[in-house]
Amino acid sequence: MHVLDIYTEYTPNPDSLKFVINRLLSKERNADFRDKASSQEEPLPQALFELPYVKGVYISANFVTITKDPEFEWIEVIPPVRDFLRKWITEEKTILRPADEVIANETQAINELGDVEQRIVATLDKFIKPAVEMDGGNIVFKSFNEGVVSLVMQGSCSGCPSSTMTLKAGIEGLLKKMIPEVTEVVAEAG
Repeated sequence: MHVLDIYTEYTPNPDSLKFVINRLLSKERNADFRDKASSQEEPLPQALFELPYVKGVYISANFVTITKDPEFEWIEVIPPVRDFLRKWITEEKTILRPADEVIANETQAINELGDVEQRIVATLDKFIKPAVEMDGGNIVFKSFNEGVVSLVMQGSCSGCPSSTMTLKAGIEGLLKKMIPEVTEVVAEAG
């Protein structure tokens, strides 16, 4: 087995940092937890919230984005989080509970969307999500109503000072250009 490597990447959100791991963590789904209560029954996120400086956890295929309490500095948070993740992964503890039901519900919801909504989701998946994921976050389609697209910002995007600019200048501009029915894009709470 190859050596476990964990390195960090800064994100546009000064309170979020991406811990990139050279192993697959979750091939089934991404998961966003904005507080301890939302992480119930999820092994790794629940354990991370026991650390006093962790205020948010986002898990993707090969990284964990940690949002810290602004009272702490990254220099005091990075080493213990890296050690914690290394130990958890090396011991092969469960990252997230099985996602069969979650995935089935998401697939059904997408299949029930109308033509415009499906084009919005496809555009987000192809053009927006890969770039946002590089910054340690995710964007989830919530709804489309009378020209307005509602999205949920996850991971480092949640609470990021530049997320409004990303949302309006980047995502809204692209969706308006590619899908004429779109007139506005707004962020909703998760």
